[in-house]
Amino acid sequence: MGLWARTFTLVCLITSSVKGRVEKEPPPECREFLYLRTPPTGLEHSSLQFICQHYNKKPRYMTLFNTVDHIPVYSAYTFKRSDGEKCVDVPWMYEPQLSTASDTEEMQPFPLGYSHMNFEDAQAVLDDYTNAILYERGTLNPDVHQDDPDDKASTYTLTNVVPMVPDVNNRVWNKQEHVIRQRLNNYCHGTAYVVTGITTSGKTIRRENVNRVAVPAYLWSAYCCVDYDHNAPYDERYKFPSFAHYGLNEGEKNEVVEVSVEKLKEFLKKTTFVDQSFQIFVGDCVPPGSR
Repeated sequence: MGLWARTFTLVCLITSSVKGRVEKEPPPECREFLYLRTPPTGLEHSSLQFICQHYNKKPRYMTLFNTVDHIPVYSAYTFKRSDGEKCVDVPWMYEPQLSTASDTEEMQPFPLGYSHMNFEDAQAVLDDYTNAILYERGTLNPDVHQDDPDDKASTYTLTNVVPMVPDVNNRVWNKQEHVIRQRLNNYCHGTAYVVTGITTSGKTIRRENVNRVAVPAYLWSAYCCVDYDHNAPYDERYKFPSFAHYGLNEGEKNEVVEVSVEKLKEFLKKTTFVDQSFQIFVGDCVPPGSR
């Protein structure tokens, strides 16, 4: 049975354990992170919940989260011009909005002891990664795409994390994050909206003989910046207002492929659970009236 089919059959088992502001529609305060305030379409599924990721009293970005597979399907955020420095000394956090024992919307550091039993039915916990030697925690909204220290810190929650092969996380995907950072730093004059997501593979991280965290087959990302430098060199200019990339989450043949948003959509329709209405950005990030 595939992951998505398993998700469908098991979702009723965990629905009663999910408490807080997880929603079937993007929360209003998190629509600012979406191009034209509209989320990707064609990804509807019973186990997928929108989480408005709050940190230090502010919404920081939005995640579409799978409460059975315990991973985000995508994180949607606005890029902030950055020097690429990584955040340091930030503890990994969990999402109280998926907890049975918390009413806060603010992500929290993992508690000591066994308190994670109150929320591990709906999300990954640190124990899931302790002995997962083939994978490590990789963030979809990376701190190097943020500038404010609190925005950077907010990326260190396991609801923004998927299992990545170490070589992909530390070399291949990280390198591409900096390519995009430099491109948007240099040539995007306005707001850049980014959606970074995954496709599922059928592999899982197991803990105590239980399937705990789904492992992505592919990682993908797309950005949309309609206010850009029209005098940029052609090899950069044609990658605006939008462009995308994807890569295999394996130890080999994992180099990133850069493609148009339209090509990425075609690829995802063939490789993951989306319907024919699937769209990452409204109108593929072509501004209304400019067609």
